[in-house]
Amino acid sequence: MKFFFSQPDFKGGGIMKFSSYLLLILGAFSLVNLSCSSGAFDGQVPISGGSSGVEIAERIISLSPTATEILFAIEAGGQVVAVDDQSNFPDEAPMTPLSGYTPNIESIAEYQPDLVVASYDPGDLVGGLEALEVATLLQPAASSMEDTYVQINELGALTGRQSEASELIESIKSDLDEIASKKIGKGLTYYHEIDNTLYSPTSKTFLGKLYSLLGLSNIADPAIESGFGWPQLSAEFIIDADPDLIFLGNTDWGESVETVAARPGWGSLTAVEKGQVISVDTDTSGRWGPRVVDFLIFVRSAIEKILG
Repeated sequence: MKFFFSQPDFKGGGIMKFSSYLLLILGAFSLVNLSCSSGAFDGQVPISGGSSGVEIAERIISLSPTATEILFAIEAGGQVVAVDDQSNFPDEAPMTPLSGYTPNIESIAEYQPDLVVASYDPGDLVGGLEALEVATLLQPAASSMEDTYVQINELGALTGRQSEASELIESIKSDLDEIASKKIGKGLTYYHEIDNTLYSPTSKTFLGKLYSLLGLSNIADPAIESGFGWPQLSAEFIIDADPDLIFLGNTDWGESVETVAARPGWGSLTAVEKGQVISVDTDTSGRWGPRVVDFLIFVRSAIEKILG
């Protein structure tokens, strides 16, 4: 049975109608992991030009929504002069038209930053900023919570907020331990939909690992053996797998319980018939910062309602 096709094409193609989200969630995983390879923070921060204990940054531009959330969570928001057009949380973040996907060096330079944080370099971001003597920190999409903790520590070191970073990490760890303690989803299968072309994460991805904390079983996991972290499933495979739960991460683009039920053959799925199609927030399910706790609390609550 044909259950997946290929890894996504990050440069273009059909899935790019949701380009902002997919580049963040999928594209960053195809890059060399520049800041999270060790799994532990050693006190050195890999800014452009080599690892260094740099001076405290006072004029930060964040081109990464996750980095933006971390900076404000460690109380470094006052040192942030601008964030990109996707950094919509928290409300006080100074959102601008700057793009993290197609960054413009001249536009960035107008803010006179001493540090730019981004999730990836499309080709000339680091080089262009180095020419202006502006430091750059690349923090690619995390593959585990350990990677997230490294990124929090890095930003804490660069902002002089090491103690706040440590406190945030301990708070997240405590919350995740509590959430994972009950394994409320044990025995239930699920399908998480990234977009309506049926891309889905396996349990080897950051998002899949979060679901695993709840004890849930992922129908996309057969793709792991072939090396696919974000396979494109076929409708036939999903229908045959008949997941107990469906999580929709694409409701911002028009998908809903109704559109799922209207797909050929999907109306008879267990999740559809029992009203177990759950819309999840695009941002909290697609970022790897402090709000992973909010995401899991929401999912846990939804499962609790289903189980009665």
